[in-house]
Amino acid sequence: MRHGRRLVLLLLWLAALAALGGLVAQRLRVSTDLRSFMPAPSTPDQRLLMEQVGEGPGSRLLLLAIDGAADEQLATLSQQLASALRKDDHYNQVINGSFDLGALDEHLLPYRYLLSPTLDTQRMDAAFLRDELEQRLEDLSSPAASLLKGLLPRDPTLEVLKLAERWTPPKSPELRDGVWFSNQHEALLLVQTRAAGFDPDAQAVAIDGIRKAFDALPAHAHARLTLSGPGYFSVVVNAQTRGQAEWIGRVSTVGFILLLLLAYRSVGSLLLSALPIASAALAGIAALVLLFPQVHGITLAFGFTLLGVAQEYPIRVLSHRRAGEDAVQSVRDLWPLLLTAIASACIAYMAFYASGVNGLRQLAVFTVTGLLVAGFSTRYLLPYLLPARVHDVAQMRWLIAARRIVDALPRPRWLPWVVALAAALMLAWAPAPFWQNDLAALTPLPQDLLLRDARLREALGAPDVRYLLILDAADEQGVLALSERLQPAVDALIARHALDAVELPSRYLPSEAVQRARQQQLPGREALQQMLDEAERGMPFQPRLFAPFVDDVQTARELPLLTPATFATSPLGQRLSAMLVHRGDRWLGLGTLSGVHDVAALQALARDSHGSVRLLDLKDAAESLVVDYRTRILQALAAATVLLVLAITFALRSLRRAWHVLAPMTLATFLVLAVERASGVEISLFHLVALILAAGLGLHYALFFERDTGDPAEQRRTLHATLVCVLSALLVFGMLAWSSIPVLRAIGLTVSLGVAFHFCLSILMAPHARQD
Repeated sequence: MRHGRRLVLLLLWLAALAALGGLVAQRLRVSTDLRSFMPAPSTPDQRLLMEQVGEGPGSRLLLLAIDGAADEQLATLSQQLASALRKDDHYNQVINGSFDLGALDEHLLPYRYLLSPTLDTQRMDAAFLRDELEQRLEDLSSPAASLLKGLLPRDPTLEVLKLAERWTPPKSPELRDGVWFSNQHEALLLVQTRAAGFDPDAQAVAIDGIRKAFDALPAHAHARLTLSGPGYFSVVVNAQTRGQAEWIGRVSTVGFILLLLLAYRSVGSLLLSALPIASAALAGIAALVLLFPQVHGITLAFGFTLLGVAQEYPIRVLSHRRAGEDAVQSVRDLWPLLLTAIASACIAYMAFYASGVNGLRQLAVFTVTGLLVAGFSTRYLLPYLLPARVHDVAQMRWLIAARRIVDALPRPRWLPWVVALAAALMLAWAPAPFWQNDLAALTPLPQDLLLRDARLREALGAPDVRYLLILDAADEQGVLALSERLQPAVDALIARHALDAVELPSRYLPSEAVQRARQQQLPGREALQQMLDEAERGMPFQPRLFAPFVDDVQTARELPLLTPATFATSPLGQRLSAMLVHRGDRWLGLGTLSGVHDVAALQALARDSHGSVRLLDLKDAAESLVVDYRTRILQALAAATVLLVLAITFALRSLRRAWHVLAPMTLATFLVLAVERASGVEISLFHLVALILAAGLGLHYALFFERDTGDPAEQRRTLHATLVCVLSALLVFGMLAWSSIPVLRAIGLTVSLGVAFHFCLSILMAPHARQD
C-alpha cells in the first residue's frame, strides 16, 4: 500500500514538472542584450551611452579584411561580397571604396543638387557647364568610361559621384582596382548591421550571413576572410563563455553525482534528491516567463549557479536520516532550522531585486522562487518518496574520527578579533585600486584580436568607440544647422592633427536653409537649356543627350525640401537616423570621431560653443554607470544584512546564538575581500554577486554547526552533510576559478575562497561540541 502511494506521488510530481516544462518551452523568450544587466541611467550621458552601446553607429560596424590572394582577385572578391551583402536586409550599409549608385535611391536622385555642396561656391552657368563637359570628354577616354556612359546623360556634372565621395568615410584607405586596400595587401570593407551591437545572437546571425556569402563566391578558396568590431567581439565572448560554462557544467555534474554516490551509496536516493532541484529550476523559469516578456540568458546562467544553495536541502535530509527513523519525522525535526536557512537565503538574494536593474530583478525572482520551491518540496514531498531503510552515516568510522578532530579544535575567544584585524590590515595595505570600474578589463578577448581590431580600425578610418561629439539643439533642423556651423572649426582641428577625421550629421543631409539656398540657385528650364547649348558648342555630344539632366534640374527646383524622415528611406538615411537622437524636448546630433590625438582641443571646442556642443567620453560615462550600479547593490545589501540579522535573531531567539551564525559569515566575507585585494585583485560587480552566493552557502554551515542537540551521532550527521555541501561547492566553483574567462574566474575564485573560509570559521566559532 505504501509503495503504491509513493508511486502515485512520484507520478504526480513528475506530471507537475512536465506541465511546468511545457509552459516554459512555450513561453520562454531568451534575450541577450547586455544592457538588461546595467542599471537605469540617471544622467543624460549615461542614457546616451546605453543607447550607443547597443544602437550607435560605432557599435554596429563590422570591419572586414580579405587576404591570401593576388590583389586583382581580392578586389573582385570584395566587389562580389559587397554586392551580395547589399541585397541582404541584415545590413544597413556596405562600403568598400567602390562607387555605389544605389546609395541614393532612384526617387532621391534629383535631390543631388540640394545635397551636394557644389552650388555653395559655384553658379550653374555656361562657363561651369563647359568646364564640366570638357572634363567628361577626358573621362570618356579613361578606364572609367564604362561607368560614365550610363551616368553622363543624367548627371554631366557628376554630382552623384561627388556625393559618393562625400559620404565615404572621412579617412579612407588606399584605393586599388576600385576598392580599399590596407598596406598589408588586404581588401577592406565596412559593414553596418541592423542588429544592435550588444545583441550577440543577432550579431551571430549577421556574421554567419557574411561568412556564407563569402563562401558562396567563386574563386574564394585560397582567400581568407577576417572580421572584427564590437558585434564580432560580443559573439566571440558569448561563445567562449557559453562553451566554458557548458564544459565546466558537464564535468562538475558528473563529479557531483559521483560525490553523492560515495556519500550515500544509494542510486535511488540520488535520483529522488534531484527532484527538488529540478522543481526549483523549472518553477524559477516559469515565474520569469509569467512576469517578464523576455528572460535574459545571463539570468538563467547565474540563476542555476545561485540555485546551488538549494542542493543543500535534500543533502541535509539524506545526511540527517537515522537508521530505522521515518523520513517524514526526520525532516519534521530538521525543518525549523532548514526553514530559517531558506528564509535567510531568500532575504539575501532579494537584494538583487532591490537593485533596480532589470536583469538582477529577474535573477532575484528566479532564485527566490527556486529556493522556496526546493525547500518546501524537500519538506512536504521528498520525505514521502524516500525509502524506509537507510544507511545511517553517523556510524562511518572516518566520520567519527573527523568529528573528534573537529571537537578537539580550540575555540579561542580572541579568534574573531584576530581574523577581523588581519582582514582590515590586508584591505588597508592592498595594492591597486579597490574597485574595478573598467568593464574592458574583464574582457576575455585574446590580445591578438584586440591588436587586429586596432589595426583594421586605423586602416579603415572607422569611428573611435570612445569619444562622441554631442550637438544639442531644439529640433532636427537646429542640429543640422549647428553641424554646418561647426564644420569649419572641426576642419581646423583636423588640419592641426588634433584628430584624423570627424563625421557630422550635416555630412549626409544639409539643413533646410542650405537646401533652399541651393535650390534657389538652380536655373529655369529655358535658361539652363540655353547655357547648356552654349557649353556644348563645338563638342561631339549628340543633340538632346542631356535632356534627362535638364529634367532633373527642373524637378529639383520644385521638390519639397528633404527632411531626415524622408531621407531615412534610403540606405544612408539609416546612417543619419543613428546620428540624430530625440531626447525629451531636445534633439542631439552625434558626431563620430576617428583618431583622437588631442582631447583637450576637442574639449576647448566644446567650451567655445557655450553649451551647444560637448565631448562625451563613453569610457567615463560607462565607469560612472558602474559606480551607480555598485552603489545600488551595496545599498540593497546593507538593507538585506539588517533584515538578515533580525530574521536570524528572531528565529534563534537568542543574540548569542545569532552571533555564532552571523559572525562567521561576516568575517568570512571580509576575509575573502581581503585575500583577493592583497593579491592585487580589483573588486568588480561580479565579485559582489559571488560574495552574496558564498554568504548564502556559508550561512547554512554556521546555522547547522550552531545547532547543538547534545547527541554526538547527530553532530556527526551535521558534519557529514556540511562536508558533502562544501565538497560539492568546491567542485563546481573550484573549476570555475581555473577558467580563462575573467567573469567566470572571478565568480569561481570568490565562491571557492568564501566556502573554505565560511566552513572553517563556522566550525571554529561554533559552541564547543560535547565529546563522545
